[in-house]
Amino acid sequence: LSLSATVFLNTLTPKFYVALTGTSSLISGLILIFEWWYFRKYGTSFIEQVSVSHLRPLLGGVENSSSTGLFSSVNGDGGRIQQVCRCPLSLWYTWVTGKEPLTYYDMNLSAQDHQTFFTGDTQQLRAEDTIMQKAWRERNPQARIRAAHQAIELNHECAAAYVLLAEEEATTIAEAERLFKKAQKYGERIHNSQAHGSGKDTNLLVYIKRRLAMCARKLGRIKESVKMMRDLMKEYPLLGMLNIHENLLEALLEIQAYADVQAVLAKYDDISLPKSATICYTSALLKARAVSDKFSPEAASRRGLSTAEMNAVEAIHRAVEFNPHVPKYLLEMKSLILPPEHILKRGDSEAVAYAFFHLQHWKRAEGALNLLHCTWEGTFRIIPYPLEKGHLFYPYPGCTETADRELLPSFHEVSVYPKKELPFFILFTAGLCSFTAMLAMLTHQFPDLMGVFAKAVSFPQMERCFFFFLVNVGL
Repeated sequence: LSLSATVFLNTLTPKFYVALTGTSSLISGLILIFEWWYFRKYGTSFIEQVSVSHLRPLLGGVENSSSTGLFSSVNGDGGRIQQVCRCPLSLWYTWVTGKEPLTYYDMNLSAQDHQTFFTGDTQQLRAEDTIMQKAWRERNPQARIRAAHQAIELNHECAAAYVLLAEEEATTIAEAERLFKKAQKYGERIHNSQAHGSGKDTNLLVYIKRRLAMCARKLGRIKESVKMMRDLMKEYPLLGMLNIHENLLEALLEIQAYADVQAVLAKYDDISLPKSATICYTSALLKARAVSDKFSPEAASRRGLSTAEMNAVEAIHRAVEFNPHVPKYLLEMKSLILPPEHILKRGDSEAVAYAFFHLQHWKRAEGALNLLHCTWEGTFRIIPYPLEKGHLFYPYPGCTETADRELLPSFHEVSVYPKKELPFFILFTAGLCSFTAMLAMLTHQFPDLMGVFAKAVSFPQMERCFFFFLVNVGL
C-alpha cells in the first residue's frame, strides 16, 4: 500500500499541486465570504452556531436555556445622533481642584445656556443683563466674577449675578446657599413685578430654587430638599428640561425611601418620555435589590432564574443597552472623575455623572453589584446585529465618542461602545485561505521546487492518509 502511494505521488505533476492548492484557496475563500456575511447579518459565526446547536448535544453537551446569554459577553456598535444636555446633578466649583475643572467646550455650552435661559427676554435688555451676557462668555473665571460684581454695583438686585457668584466664587456649599437665597429674594421680586416679569425671569427663579434644593441635599437636609423639589415639580410641571425628577430620585435613594422612588419612576419611566441613565439604572437597582442578597450565578445556572430574578436581569440588560459605559464605573473597573457640567445621553460623560452620584446607592443594596457584575455583559448577546436594528431603544449612536472627548478632560480615557470581536472561525478561515493562496502562487511560479518540497515533507503515514483521502473523494 505504501509502495502504491509512493508511485502515485511520484506520478503527480506540478499542475496537480497548483490545482489542489488553488481549489483549497477558492473553497476557503468562499467559506470566509459566507462566514463574514453571516457575522455581519447575525453577529455570530455560522460554523460556531451549528457546532453549538447541533454537534454539542450529540457529544453530550448540556445547555441551560434559562440562563443562556446571561453571563456571557458579545459586543456591538451602532449609530444615532443624540443631544448634549445639562448634567442634572452637577454642583461643582472651580475651587475644588484649584484650576478650571471644565473643558472649553463644556464652558461654552454653559455660557450659551445662561445667555438663552435667564438673561432677560424683554425687547430692550436691562443694563445688568448686558453685563451678565458678557460675563457668561468670559473664559477666565476671575473675569466672570468681576463682571458679576459690576452688575451688582449697577443693580444690587441682579439675581443672575448672585447665581454666578454662588457657583464660581463661593468656596463652601453653605456660602453658595447664602448667595442663592439672596438671588431667590431678588428673583422673586423681579418675577412678581408686572413691569419686568418674563418667561426667562421664571426660568431663573426655578433654576435658583433647584440649586437651593441641591445645596440642602449636600448639607444633609435631605427631607427639606425633597420637599423643595416636589414643590418645584408641582408648581412648574412644564420645565422638564431641568430634570428635577433626577435630583429627586437621588435624594430619595439617599434616605432609602424606595417606595417613593418607585412612585417617581412610575411617572417618569414611561415609554413616551425620554430616558436617562438615572431612570434606567435606578429601575434596575430597585428590581435587583429585591433578589440580589440571595443571588448566586452558580445556582442560577443550575436551576434557572426565578421570575423576580429574570425581571431584575432584564432591567439590567435594559439599562446597559441604554448606556453600556456605566457598569465599569459602578464595578470600579474604571476610575471615576469629577463629572462635567454637560453630559451626552448614552455617552461616557453621562456614565461618569451617574456613577459619581449613585455608586453609594448600589453599594448600599446588598448583592446588587454582584448581580450587575454577573449579568451586564450578556446584554450584547441580546441586542440584534447589526445594531442599526436596535432592541429596546434606538441603536446606540456612533457619534458619542467624539462629543464625549470634547466634554471630558484630556487625561480621562473615554469609554467607547464595545466592538464585536471577530469569531475564531472567521480568523481561521482567513488564515487558511491566505496560506493556500500563497501555496498556489508559489507552486505556479516554482513548480519543480514545490514538487520536490512536497515529496520531501511526505512520509509513509502521510502518504497513507493522503492516498485514502484521494480514494474516498473519487480521485
